[in-house]
Amino acid sequence: MSMDTASLAFLGTATSLVIFLFKFSTALDTITPSQSLSDGETLVSREGTFELGFFSLDDSEKRYLGIWYGNIPSKTVVWVANRNNPINGSSGLLTINSTGNPVLLSDNRTVVWSVSNLTKEAQEPILQLLDSGNFVLRNKNGGDLGIYLWQSFDYPCDTLLPGMKLGWDSKSGLNRHLSSWRSPTDPSPGDFMWEVQLHSNPEAVMWKGTEKYYRSGPWNGIAFSGGIALRPNPVFGFNFVSTEEEIYYKFNLNNESLLTRIVMNQTTYNRERYTWNDVNRSWSLYDIVPRDRCDSYGLCGAYGNCIVSELPVCQCLKGFKPRSLETWNLKDWSQGCMRNKPLNCETGDGFLKFSGLKLPDTTHSWVNKTMNLRECRATCLKNCSCMAYSSSDIRGGGSGCAIWFGDLMDMRQLPADGGQELYIRMNASETEQTSNNTQNNQDNEDIELPLFGLPIIVNSTNNFSINKKIGEGGFGPVYRGKLIDGQEIAVKRLSRTSGQGLNEFKNEVIFIAKLQHRNLVKLLGCCIQGEERMLVYEYMPNKSLDSFIFDKTRSRLLDWAKRFNIICGIARGLLYLHQDSRLRIIHRDLKASNILLDNEMNPKISDFGMAKTVGGEQTEGNTNRVVGTYGYMAPEYATDGIFSDKSDVFSFGILILEIISGKKSRGYHHPDHSHNLIGHAWRLWNEGKCLELIDSVSGDSLYISEVMRCYHISLLCAQHHAEDRPSMAVVVLMLGSKNLLPEPKEPGFFKYKGRHREESSSSKIESSSTNEMTISLLEAR
Repeated sequence: MSMDTASLAFLGTATSLVIFLFKFSTALDTITPSQSLSDGETLVSREGTFELGFFSLDDSEKRYLGIWYGNIPSKTVVWVANRNNPINGSSGLLTINSTGNPVLLSDNRTVVWSVSNLTKEAQEPILQLLDSGNFVLRNKNGGDLGIYLWQSFDYPCDTLLPGMKLGWDSKSGLNRHLSSWRSPTDPSPGDFMWEVQLHSNPEAVMWKGTEKYYRSGPWNGIAFSGGIALRPNPVFGFNFVSTEEEIYYKFNLNNESLLTRIVMNQTTYNRERYTWNDVNRSWSLYDIVPRDRCDSYGLCGAYGNCIVSELPVCQCLKGFKPRSLETWNLKDWSQGCMRNKPLNCETGDGFLKFSGLKLPDTTHSWVNKTMNLRECRATCLKNCSCMAYSSSDIRGGGSGCAIWFGDLMDMRQLPADGGQELYIRMNASETEQTSNNTQNNQDNEDIELPLFGLPIIVNSTNNFSINKKIGEGGFGPVYRGKLIDGQEIAVKRLSRTSGQGLNEFKNEVIFIAKLQHRNLVKLLGCCIQGEERMLVYEYMPNKSLDSFIFDKTRSRLLDWAKRFNIICGIARGLLYLHQDSRLRIIHRDLKASNILLDNEMNPKISDFGMAKTVGGEQTEGNTNRVVGTYGYMAPEYATDGIFSDKSDVFSFGILILEIISGKKSRGYHHPDHSHNLIGHAWRLWNEGKCLELIDSVSGDSLYISEVMRCYHISLLCAQHHAEDRPSMAVVVLMLGSKNLLPEPKEPGFFKYKGRHREESSSSKIESSSTNEMTISLLEAR
């Protein structure tokens, strides 16, 4: 090759390279009317933060025009232009048409997506991808670059980016809202949506189809009243604007080098905030909504207060009661609560103040920003339809007025440093009664126990900290506490929906105070203040029996000697209740979770909330409110409401079987048949295979005769007919001797098919404890 020819070749190559580099550098983030973007080409924002181009999902031939992060390895799409109308094949073209509108064309030049109704006439329009992730149409020489003819931020998909507005342009009627992808491989809109609900007191709402799924609560000048996560943080700041022209929420980065986004997840129905972890090169979940059950819209119904640390989580507000106690006890709270006393607007109502609440649904509410709280109260009081009022802005001591009409929905109790004060309309006499109840503890002279003040209980339990919670009974949670003198206590805090009034509570306290036995848990005192009802017990460090015998690891700590000691101790405690106490008492809910263990593993019977007394020569009672626990209840009690000391004997027999076998009576299923635990034990007894049921820890050959004797006694106690069962006095003698025992007859419920029975009775479940299901059968008589 000659020198001239080589020089020409070199110059040609260099010229091509220069032209390529020039073209690449000048068309990096913009498109002009003379240019277009073909499939395979991309726009990259000035700092490289975002990229726009064509993409497919899951190796599909469907092509979409979208925006994704440009400087991270995983393609995270944040916006899709043609999410409803994909292009089949790789021949899409983005351009600006003759009228200055952006259009997306398919291979046959069919318009699959376009921009119309521009805010102003386009003059030398250009499309530009900004480092914010906003894709904008603007005039090339339009002066301020912040004035856009159109922008993708006004039409979000499933992702909210920093600086993007969620809300309304009141002039144009534009609703900027998020909607999830239908699936991970289909970006078309799903049924999970987040928007600002437009009314007098606006708030952000998430929808699942046509039903409200979650709402933020109204803006209070600092944050949304129910937005737990909206607090000062190192990642982002936030703001809510409500004017005549615009109503919107947005967030901005505190550090521009960070990446964060909010996305609507159709798969999990969660709104998720992610931040980019540059060390791990992956997205980290920063926050999620809903966070817990109490974020579920309307879970507790009208006037219900959702308290995530309580069981059940739904509680009626002070001065209210369940509208339907039967469905409420079945944990169907949809009917909500109603006032203890009806309103009487003509003669005068009052208000009760509630603190720390997520304010109610604002759909039927009204706001006046110029009123003070006193004027707000007067305005509400004059209108018989007004049910509550509050400050609309809590900054600087509070200002403005928000009032609610109709039933109050979707409230929850927030942490001590969150929530707002809400004043709810009540019957005047109800407000007076509540005030009197909180002033002092009158009429407590008849209680023969120490009265603990509420501050003492609060301090000892660290304000009923969730970390201090050690259990949950049918009538409320139990907390561990420590008094100033160092004594450890267990505090049983009765739920407001327990059904116990002050008189009933006093009767129970007096009743338990008269019981003193080494195998009964000791009641140290009580607390009665306002609507609080609490029992203070000695603390049992080893908790309950069920935490040992049903745990494969901890059960090894109970050798047969300890198990036999526990059986005998329970028997002595029951004998005391039935025969030796000043009152003849039927426990009615004897089960493993109600047997507490002290330092030396000695058993103590607890939880007398369902106990009944029988007096004089009375041997049995009858009730149309049956309470107890499936798997432990005697057949005559469960079916006919007849209880006696023999119904406790039946429960004791079941309890012995559980201690011997290490298996739960309730829910037990054998793979070869449908008998429950007592039925299985009876079958093995008749087949001479009793050793198959015995727990390996209990089956020590040194004690096998004693284990078999307890097996025998359990079957005698669990016989079907009450008159066939021994008394606890006889049981104690049988446990302490080696005399021959009578042959047991067929046990009760041994043909019970666990799952069928459990499901058929599920509509009658009243309340639950940590380990068992306690039930109440409301039978018609």
